[in-house]
Amino acid sequence: MQPEHAPAADHAAETAHTVAGPLPVIGPFDFNDPAFWAFVGLLIFIGVILYMKVPASVTKSLDDRATKITSELAAAEALRKEAEAKLAEVEKRAAEAEAEAKGIVEAARREADQLAVAASTALVERIARREKMAEERISRAESEAIRDVKLAAIDTASRAAAAILMDQLAGKAADEEFSKSLAAAAKALS
Repeated sequence: MQPEHAPAADHAAETAHTVAGPLPVIGPFDFNDPAFWAFVGLLIFIGVILYMKVPASVTKSLDDRATKITSELAAAEALRKEAEAKLAEVEKRAAEAEAEAKGIVEAARREADQLAVAASTALVERIARREKMAEERISRAESEAIRDVKLAAIDTASRAAAAILMDQLAGKAADEEFSKSLAAAAKALS
C-alpha cells in the first residue's frame, strides 16, 4: 500500500520531465546519464579541492611532519651519542676504580706483610730479651747460691776451726790464731 501523497509526487516528477523534455546528447556526453552527472560532480569536487589548495596544505603538513621526524631522529642520534659517551666515561671510571681498588688491596697486603714481619721481628726480640733476662736471673741465682754456699762453708769452717782451736789452744796462742782466721775469713769474703 502506498501513501496517498506518493502518487502526487510521482505525478509532479513526470510533469517536470515531460515539460522540460529529454536533455540533448552532445558527442560522447549524454546529459540524461547519471554517470555523466556523477563525473561532473567529481570534477567539481576536485576543482574545489584544488581551489582551496588542499594538496598544498597536505603536502605542507607532510613536509612539516617529515621535518619534525627528521629533527626527532637527529635529537635521538645526539642523545644516543651522548649516552655512548657517558657509557664510555662510566666504563672508564669503573676501570679506574677497579685499578684503584686493586692498588689498595695490594698496598694493604704489602702493609700486612710488613706488619707481620715487624711483629715477627718484635716477637723474636722480645723472646731474646726474656731469654737474656732469664739467663741473668739464673746467673744471679747461681752467684747468690755460690755465695750462700761459700758463706755457709766459711761459717761451718769457722765454727769447726773455733771448736778445734778451743780444744787445742788456750791463752795467747788462741788469740793469735783467732786473729789470723778472722783476717783470712775477711779476705775470703771480699
